[in-house]
Amino acid sequence: MGEITAISWADHTFNPWIGCMKVSPACDGCYAEALMDTRYGRVEWGAPGAGPGTRARTSAGNWQQPVRWNKAALAKGSRPFVFCSSLADVFDNQVPHQWRRDLFDIIRSTPSLIWLILTKRPQLIGRLYAEAQRINADGTRWTSELPRDRAMWPRNAAIGTTVEDQTRAINLFHLACAARDLSPAFTFASFEPLLGPVDPTRIVIHEGPARFDDWPEVSTGIVTFNALLGAPSIKLPPLGWAITGGETDQGKHRARPTHPMWFQSLRDQCASAGIPYHHKQNGEWTRHRPSAGGDLGGDVRAGRVEIVHGEHHTDEELCKRSFFPGDVYMARVGKSRTGRLLDGVEHNARPQVAA
Repeated sequence: MGEITAISWADHTFNPWIGCMKVSPACDGCYAEALMDTRYGRVEWGAPGAGPGTRARTSAGNWQQPVRWNKAALAKGSRPFVFCSSLADVFDNQVPHQWRRDLFDIIRSTPSLIWLILTKRPQLIGRLYAEAQRINADGTRWTSELPRDRAMWPRNAAIGTTVEDQTRAINLFHLACAARDLSPAFTFASFEPLLGPVDPTRIVIHEGPARFDDWPEVSTGIVTFNALLGAPSIKLPPLGWAITGGETDQGKHRARPTHPMWFQSLRDQCASAGIPYHHKQNGEWTRHRPSAGGDLGGDVRAGRVEIVHGEHHTDEELCKRSFFPGDVYMARVGKSRTGRLLDGVEHNARPQVAA
């Protein structure tokens, strides 16, 4: 489970446990659920109204894989990227703190690996990390101040979050807050599946009166955060890496199309901000250019062609931006045919990590 991976932005995948609960629209077509619940029945996936589901820790043999990868990386002088966890969420609050403690012990013991911890719950990172570090190996709990070696986030671990649309862009703010407090190797965002336009330069944090610990009092208006460049006035770090991707079919779930310019706008903004950009895949759909006078009615009814509303968004300012164009026709042709190219270019950038 994870010796090699087909995921283009990682070299290995490691799953300390399996199971999760759906928390956002990106979870609708969860490949982990389709594989580990529907297909293999190893766990029951959680969902709102249906309970939290179950979690299953992986085998002791699986937990030894990172040790072997670290040894090989040390011999080669390389620093491979390890995606953790592809079949769960490290910061799922239904997971025992002891499991998380054990995971971070493995991370600390494998300094030649760069761990990529992706979560849909970035607001929980700080609290759940601290709680895990308070658990001793014998299951007892620290009641005083944590020792420095356990309080510090591992230098070889990055934290990331999923952002599928502008509503979930608030995750980037929570991610930046966690990065400010923990100082990870870097932060990253997975805009996959990209289900709507996202502008990381304008994330609405709060509307109306509010008071924040690090900010002056706000009496009126909208408080925003620029995730690409950071916001010096509130001392939050910028985004370190961006990954985009379209959705693929999973079990009975049919993939939703992504407007091509939603990818292009993120790519261009990353280029302007000097942020490494990686495009994983286009998904099941590609742009369809009908012939003059062509009747697409039958194709639309059959589900082969779909209209994507490029300007369908609740944020009026976003809709006025030139990179959110009008409607386009998208054709379902399969992920093997759509590939990874964006405007004829394969984007494989990764962030540089200090030794």
